[in-house]
Amino acid sequence: MTAPPLTWLYAPGDRPRVVAKALAAGADVVVVDLEDAVAPDRKRYAREATAELLGEPQPVPVHVRVNSLDGPLAAADLAALASLPGLSALRLPKVTSPEQITGVVAATGGPPLYALLETALGVERAHLIAGAHASLRGIALGEADLRADLGVRGDTGLDWSRSRVVVAARAAGLAPPSQTVHPDTRDLEGLAASCAHGRALGFLGRAAIHPRQLPIIERAYLPTERELEEAETIVKAATAQPGALALPDGRFVDAAVVATARRTLSLARRPVLS
Repeated sequence: MTAPPLTWLYAPGDRPRVVAKALAAGADVVVVDLEDAVAPDRKRYAREATAELLGEPQPVPVHVRVNSLDGPLAAADLAALASLPGLSALRLPKVTSPEQITGVVAATGGPPLYALLETALGVERAHLIAGAHASLRGIALGEADLRADLGVRGDTGLDWSRSRVVVAARAAGLAPPSQTVHPDTRDLEGLAASCAHGRALGFLGRAAIHPRQLPIIERAYLPTERELEEAETIVKAATAQPGALALPDGRFVDAAVVATARRTLSLARRPVLS
């Protein structure tokens, strides 16, 4: 089983040197941002610089977060980038309906897509969006915008929305969603605690806005020694005796438990960032 990505590092599309550094920072995926990180008068330059970059394959997967689908810039972003050889996926901000996903597929031919749910309406329609089209490979929250939309102040006020998105993704057969960015790049203890909470809710991995956040995210989401031992025991038992079984300590093991154990072992094969 291939190890799933754990880190997505954002870089502003109008700063090619920052993007180049991000590509060498060790993230599993680099997300070139054409939306929030780029000033209005720099949007065209960001698109052109990103198109130049993606004219050839890149050393790590590159996703591009395009501008809002409801705005005037998204169509140009999609036309310029969707078919480039260096593009691994498009990230679509502020998605509120499955029709937006199918519209992008019709306009682009269906490169891999990720939907960001950043409003109350997007969260309410999470499962419909998650099942909109086979080109959609994942969904995730955009918590800064969602927090503003809901008027939420405390962090726990977003937990219901987080759980809803986790359930919607899995119900649609998508990978567990990644957590949104932790905005304070120097608050590494807070980042670690937030990652632990996200992992408990069912998230897998996290977006980052600075390379110093990457090792914290990886350590939070990599399995512990005890989890690895348990996974190895489960996989070994399932290999020797296919089908449902009970371990000597009384734990019941079925196909779902084995699948989880195999995913745990796949994560352990990753090189850890220093």
